Amino acid sequence: MAKATKIQDQVKIRGIRRRWLLNSVAIVLLILTLAVGAFAAMLWSYYYSGTADDLMRKATSSANGFRMYTRSDYRAAAQQTVSSYEDKSKLELQFLDTSGAVLYSGNDLTAGSTPSTPDIQQALSERSAQPWQGRDPDTGERILAASCPVIYQGEVVGVIRYVTSLSGIDRQFIFAMTVIAAIALAIFAMVYFSNLYFVRSIVEPLAGITEIARVIADGSYGVQIEKKFDDEIGELTDAINDMSLKIRQSEKTQSEFISSVSHELRTPLTAITGWAETIQNGECRSADDIRKGMGIIVSESKRLGNMVEELLEFSRIEDGRFTLAVEPLDLKAELEDAVYTYTEFFRKEGITLEYTDGPEEMIPVSGDPERLRQVFCNLLDNAAKHGGAGKRIDVSLFQEGPKAVVRIRDYGPGAPEEELPFLKNKFYKGSSKARGSGIGLAVCEEIVTRHEGALAVGNAPGGGFLVTICLPVEI
Repeated sequence: MAKATKIQDQVKIRGIRRRWLLNSVAIVLLILTLAVGAFAAMLWSYYYSGTADDLMRKATSSANGFRMYTRSDYRAAAQQTVSSYEDKSKLELQFLDTSGAVLYSGNDLTAGSTPSTPDIQQALSERSAQPWQGRDPDTGERILAASCPVIYQGEVVGVIRYVTSLSGIDRQFIFAMTVIAAIALAIFAMVYFSNLYFVRSIVEPLAGITEIARVIADGSYGVQIEKKFDDEIGELTDAINDMSLKIRQSEKTQSEFISSVSHELRTPLTAITGWAETIQNGECRSADDIRKGMGIIVSESKRLGNMVEELLEFSRIEDGRFTLAVEPLDLKAELEDAVYTYTEFFRKEGITLEYTDGPEEMIPVSGDPERLRQVFCNLLDNAAKHGGAGKRIDVSLFQEGPKAVVRIRDYGPGAPEEELPFLKNKFYKGSSKARGSGIGLAVCEEIVTRHEGALAVGNAPGGGFLVTICLPVEI
């Protein structure tokens, strides 16, 4: 199975490499092909078209010089011109009659022959200079010829023809094309191999990341990928490593949450069951014992109810069913209700609750009174649960500009500094041994955030734990 997966990954990698090379190298190949084609066209025009134009001009100029000669005079002048022609080693000059036969030639081997090339007949029929390129019918050599009729008083008396060999031009053209083709091939090879190296530098790290990601997906949470690059691949590595750690932390937190909730539920259930069975069996000897047992049952039942309500509240937040019934309210009155509720309860626990009254007038805010009271009660309960050893809890309310600020401080041991960034995370309990599900602060922060406020936690100067709530004041 693992071998098949590996083969499948290799096929995918080859697919990435193939698509990359096709998309990038194909464009370069197309550009090089167009560039070589354009260069070939320019060379062709420079060598062949240019030479043809030169021969055409030369033939036309020579024919114009013979316009005053009659047919007989043309022959005599042609013979004289050929005898004095000096460029016969580079360019052959031919004088033809009206049938296309060579009368005189700078090359005696062609005198008296009939070339029978298209340029001669076209020049005679169209009465204008005509070029032709191809193989000589007699020798098979590649040549370029230009023929122009000699016209005397409207009558064609002959044809002047220039002929040059293309062997030298062909060699120059082939050499130039070979050079440019070699350069293009070298450029293509550089692009191809550089792209191949570049793709490999991407694909191979991705293959390693894919393998580690599969290991993480199989349940090995927390596994880390070695970071080798500080580019996008490095960012991907960091993201996967962070995801792996967060999944491990989430798994650990959920496991701890399940264990914690199970323990939290077992403790009150044990007390309720134990006292219920004791009362049912008639083992309580006095009315005081019965009242004590019933009190414990009621207290533990309320605690169970609060835990269930907290879990349901968190469930509503998670699946989007959490809503607020917003209305204008007096924040000061809501806070004082919560403080009043807990003052007597804390006194029985030996904890002093100090409330510092802020401004005398009301502090108007828009919010859900039930949810805000839930936040205050939850935070006061946490202060007693985690910092009750300090035997004192301070609550204060004041206004800072457009913000209303509520502070709740205990005088307990506080929280370890390294745990502070995680205290508002769901299910997180840290090193605290106090009872709780670990979602109270997460619910509180969600409620405060929904009110467009902010909830901050930290250790107070001089010891203890401090929670600060900021809410916008209605103006």
